[in-house]
Amino acid sequence: MSELFNSLYMESTSAFSITSFLLCTVSSLVLGGFIAWTYMYRNQFSKGFVMTLFLLPAMVQMVIMLVNGNVGAGVAVMGAFSLVRFRSVPGSAKEISSIFLAMAVGLATGMGYIGFAVVFAVIICGAMVGLNLSSFGEMGERVRLLKITIPENLDYSAVFDDIFEQFLSNYQMIRVKTTNMGSLFRIEYTIELKDQNQEKQFIDALRCRNGNLEIICGRSLTGKEEL
Repeated sequence: MSELFNSLYMESTSAFSITSFLLCTVSSLVLGGFIAWTYMYRNQFSKGFVMTLFLLPAMVQMVIMLVNGNVGAGVAVMGAFSLVRFRSVPGSAKEISSIFLAMAVGLATGMGYIGFAVVFAVIICGAMVGLNLSSFGEMGERVRLLKITIPENLDYSAVFDDIFEQFLSNYQMIRVKTTNMGSLFRIEYTIELKDQNQEKQFIDALRCRNGNLEIICGRSLTGKEEL
């Protein structure tokens, strides 16, 4: 059993056979497909990113096999990876964790530890699916993002406090922005309603206070998923 977790080319540090190369590459592609499928499950995705997850373990594996103990080549590869990182667009937390998983699997297969790569990929992908299906880390359904526009003569710091105390169990001001050449303020809050059925009454009360200017209330979609 323990032999399954040994390196395929443990005894050779300078060369590897074509059989080992093909076996590692096929394993990397299979595990890359498994990681890509896991990411697609109940997630929004693009074809380009899924293809990257599919191919990344095989590409990392090839680099590791070619470096194979060469310190100079390893430093050069590290520099190349850093250039790719800083020229890329920042991704979400799920995207970055999936990329790190694909790279870790590629490192394992590149060193010949296919058994470890398979077990690690299965455990982490299973954890990802389980967390995706559970409510772990989710904000409550009552949490909303509220945007209110008010005239400049209103004191935004306390003008809605009585309404908030009546309808909300929790609220926090995020930011204040001037608009329309400074004649209006646009205020953003994260709020949690006491009763979702009272959302219309809550907005009507705000309309009476802000002079029937623009009010937007919806799900809180912030950039907090980014690392």
